[in-house]
Amino acid sequence: MSQQTIVLYTDADFFSPYVMSVFVSLTEKALPFTLNAVDLSAGENLREEFGKLSATRRVPTLIIDDFRLSESSAISEYLEERFPSPEYARIYPQDRQERAKAREIQAWLRSDFMPIRAERPTEVVFAGMRMPLLSDQGQQAAHKLMSGLERLLSDGRKNLFSEWCIADTDLALMLNRLALNGDALPEYLRKYASYQWQRPSVQQWRELSQK
Repeated sequence: MSQQTIVLYTDADFFSPYVMSVFVSLTEKALPFTLNAVDLSAGENLREEFGKLSATRRVPTLIIDDFRLSESSAISEYLEERFPSPEYARIYPQDRQERAKAREIQAWLRSDFMPIRAERPTEVVFAGMRMPLLSDQGQQAAHKLMSGLERLLSDGRKNLFSEWCIADTDLALMLNRLALNGDALPEYLRKYASYQWQRPSVQQWRELSQK
């Protein structure tokens, strides 16, 4: 396969959990890519130049040659289809039902838990910020998250499925919003999130966010 020119547009602070998800996907597949930072706080994503690259004017935005795509889960799914195994590493489970469950978890994390995301921003995860106690809504969201994961992870497994997939990284990020702030979590979820956080591709992103 001929070499592709791949550019990933990221937030300038490297705090975006969604850019992180795509960064990990690219890194796991060992695809060479260039990072271009967009200063969201200055509104650079809203400018006309970026609008020509991304209809949603959000990061992550991925450009492969002349193809442009935004939204993290759409990008990761596209990467899995365009760069399939065995030539490239898998980032989704091989089993069809497990792959569907991985996508379900990704969609759940992106569409729910707004109180956790608001009260435990990624500055907690990447910049060591500490936030006050969760509100009632935040506690309800945390309880919903933990209850939903009990059947999946309470046996102490290290990955959601038989092998790592990108949903593991996305889930660990959500859990670490709580764990790294010192919020109460079942020990099996704390250990799961800690284990996922040691993955080399995740560590590479953490190094960027800490610069």
